[in-house]
Amino acid sequence: MKSKMSQHADVLRRLAGAALAVVLSAFFFLTLHPRSTHAEESLYSQRAAYAAGIRKTYDFRFGKEQPFLPSNAQIEGNDFIQPGAFPTAQYCQHCHQDSYHQWRQSAHANAFREPFYVKNVNLLIQQKGIAYTRHCEGCHNPIALFSGALTANSTVNRTFDNDGVTCMVCHSIAKLQPNLGTGSYVMGVPAVMVDEKGAPIAGEVSFDEILAHPDRHSKAVMKDFYKSPEYCGSCHKAALPKIENDYKWLRAFTTYDEWQNTSFSHQNPLTFYTKDYQSCQNCHMQRVPLTEADYGAKHGQMASHRWLGGNTAIAAYYHYDDQLKKTTAYLQANRLNIDLFGLRVNNSAALIAPVGSTSFTLAPKDQVEASVVIQNKMIGHSLIPEQRDFYQAWVEFTVRDASGRVIDDSGFLAPDGTLDPRAHSFTNRMVDGSGQYLNQHEVWARHSVGYDITIQSGRSSVVRYQFQLPTDVRGPLTVTARVNYRHFRQDYLNFVLGKDHAAYPVVQMMETMRTLQIGQNAPNAPAADKNPDWMRWNNYGIGLLDAFQYEAAAGAFEHVAQLRPDYADAYTNIAVTEISWEKFDSARAGLEKSLQLNPGNARALYYLSLVEQKQGHLDSAITDLRSVVQQFPNSRDARRELGHSYYQQHDYAMAREQFEALQVIDPDDLSAHYNLAIIYRRLGFKQRAAEQSALFAQKKDDPMALQFGVDYLRQHPVNAGESVVWHVHPQTLPPTP
Repeated sequence: MKSKMSQHADVLRRLAGAALAVVLSAFFFLTLHPRSTHAEESLYSQRAAYAAGIRKTYDFRFGKEQPFLPSNAQIEGNDFIQPGAFPTAQYCQHCHQDSYHQWRQSAHANAFREPFYVKNVNLLIQQKGIAYTRHCEGCHNPIALFSGALTANSTVNRTFDNDGVTCMVCHSIAKLQPNLGTGSYVMGVPAVMVDEKGAPIAGEVSFDEILAHPDRHSKAVMKDFYKSPEYCGSCHKAALPKIENDYKWLRAFTTYDEWQNTSFSHQNPLTFYTKDYQSCQNCHMQRVPLTEADYGAKHGQMASHRWLGGNTAIAAYYHYDDQLKKTTAYLQANRLNIDLFGLRVNNSAALIAPVGSTSFTLAPKDQVEASVVIQNKMIGHSLIPEQRDFYQAWVEFTVRDASGRVIDDSGFLAPDGTLDPRAHSFTNRMVDGSGQYLNQHEVWARHSVGYDITIQSGRSSVVRYQFQLPTDVRGPLTVTARVNYRHFRQDYLNFVLGKDHAAYPVVQMMETMRTLQIGQNAPNAPAADKNPDWMRWNNYGIGLLDAFQYEAAAGAFEHVAQLRPDYADAYTNIAVTEISWEKFDSARAGLEKSLQLNPGNARALYYLSLVEQKQGHLDSAITDLRSVVQQFPNSRDARRELGHSYYQQHDYAMAREQFEALQVIDPDDLSAHYNLAIIYRRLGFKQRAAEQSALFAQKKDDPMALQFGVDYLRQHPVNAGESVVWHVHPQTLPPTP
């Protein structure tokens, strides 16, 4: 009996044998090794004729030479292309059934049709016009962008909207414009085959021909950079240019940059922990066992084309049960660590910590302050990345006594689905130029943010809760802290779907629970799956450091050094805190101790260079920074500081080298623009200096923007409290149903 794969191959061959013609719905043009045949010249002519027709009515709002702005996306030939030039996902399905069915349930496949996006982009059309949606569609709907459909009164047949980012959108990208984001790629010829000379064959070809020459198929649709994080970063990084928002250049989100600064990238020496290398693809395209016929499989496995992440809303809306189940499991896969770390009783200065390893007593009427440490443990970017203004992750903190009575409940959901306004939520509040909250994700109107709360990868946040024990409290107490996630917040769901819609999934990402006795609490042995005490202190110290609590942070890291005197980073962490506190002499002592334990450690050398800079030892700082750059050539911080040190020595050529290298890593680095403007002028490159000066002026912060956020916070006192980095959540109870 034939295998399923063999049967599938027979079907494909019969289809091909039934005279499946080469579909001349694509294009070809001379710049890409054209073969001199009448057919290809005809395809080139078809594209030229199509483009000429589009240009007659197209709104060149942002310039005739750059028809796809405000997106950074480009296409070879810099002209419009027929939608039919892109072979459909259904065509690819014939050989790649497994990948197709995974893709169909993904956010990529639904990038334009799902209502949560469409509602928002239609709002942009209403407020500013369809031309401004080109900024979005370079990533959400590239075929619409390149076919010229994004113009008023377009007659382009947009059936492709239902497929969003198709197989041949991703697999036709010819090259990248590194690290710019907002669609920073160049689309090439959509071709599923190359000929014997390696030239792309435009359009669909017979399946028999593909099966006969799989190497030529692979050469057409696979490039090495498709496996790089920079490939994902072409869309998963974005900025709003002035032509889009009529205000100024603003960073929208930086998921790629966040990854590049994590320990997962192995490009940043300054992380608190060391992790195994993980690219975007390692995490979001893990290899999975084959469930259907797919010629792209190796050893019975395929790279998943579900791109699992946080999007539960699309799966729920379309009833993609497999996608929802797998997304939920992905979110719950040990991404976070939650620790009820410390207690203060009756406003005592003494911290009871770590809880579970220290004895203490509790009594009725005691006022208790609990410190919960949340570590972003296994996420390669912030919690939440990208547009966290309308996604929702928050801490739910509950205290109950033995009778089941709720003593404190922060982060509950009200009966109408809205979140407790005093919840600790990892979110931001976008505001416009008058300080008004942009509740419907109007990114094009953003001028500032009222506040922005997140946890970067590998770092921690200390969230504090205060509650009072009742006179008749019955022990023991059960204290629960969990992080919940929802895609999207309730008021945005209501905006899109109306108020009468089904509840959308709330995923419990991680939970911790502790039992506290009324009376004496003795130490107990930690569970095998819990962090050791030195790591608990370390995570607590990281959270304090990020909250600018320098004295307490130094104390936490000193506990780490006492528990693990052989741990070099304990002394580096103490020094980092002291540098933030501008205590440079004592910081040097800690760094030298760290380097004794771990000679040549790049992290310790980097911070030692900062001390040397402050103490006027520039030669030593340069020596140390050069060692860091040698170990980590993509370290933004090391390149920046090395450039500053050379500049202080008036070595402008060497300073230029470092800041130019920094711009390769991040073309939007403000320090690089500023310093290169000065350095180029001193080296006599006036035109380059003017260009960098203009970029600096374009991207620097608006000094008035902070006021817009303050205006918002003045009108929203609860949010004003949440905007304070080091704050306590007061005792709350959910409303009575």
